[in-house]
Amino acid sequence: MLLDASNSKGNDNPGGTTRRAFIIGAASFAVLMAQGEKLLGLLGLGHRHITSSNTVGRGQPGLVSLVEFDNSGMKKGKVMADKVIKTDAEWKQMLTPEQFEVTRKQGTERAFTGKYWKEHEKGIYRCVCCGNALFSSDTKFESGTGWPSFWAPLAEENVTIDSDSSLGMVRDEVRCTKCDAHLGHVFNDGPAPTGLRYCMNSASLDFIKK
Repeated sequence: MLLDASNSKGNDNPGGTTRRAFIIGAASFAVLMAQGEKLLGLLGLGHRHITSSNTVGRGQPGLVSLVEFDNSGMKKGKVMADKVIKTDAEWKQMLTPEQFEVTRKQGTERAFTGKYWKEHEKGIYRCVCCGNALFSSDTKFESGTGWPSFWAPLAEENVTIDSDSSLGMVRDEVRCTKCDAHLGHVFNDGPAPTGLRYCMNSASLDFIKK
């Protein structure tokens, strides 16, 4: 049985019940969202709210801070580099169709099909678009996902983490700081010492063997 709040005895605020119901409902929704975010975190799908020291926006020209490495993986030092900005037509001229779809259009290669998911040689992984040093074989591990996975980048400055709300969930997208190439996503279900899993697309990487 529904009661008409506007006609109930002693009710001087007809909208009070509605407002109270809204507040209670909003609070309940916030609790459910928090519980859902916690569950996603346990499943390795939650958003980690990672921030980057570089503040140049996606697709915007400017200087970014990077750490350079030689092909043996030895650190050379920090540099300030110009952001690499190209048109889609220019990227298409230098990339394969799959590389373009993954790096410039945020695509994802099918699991167990990329050329690096079972790569076990020693070396470093650079951005296929601009050559920025991204990952080392020293932090690569077998995640069982079918994509090359790392528990840390060569340098935090060299990758940028953005929020990705596609596919009905919030994830942490990993991009190349130097050229904004989409690399993959990072999850919090990796091994020690970081507990992270940088799940990358082979199509976004260029492996340089030691």
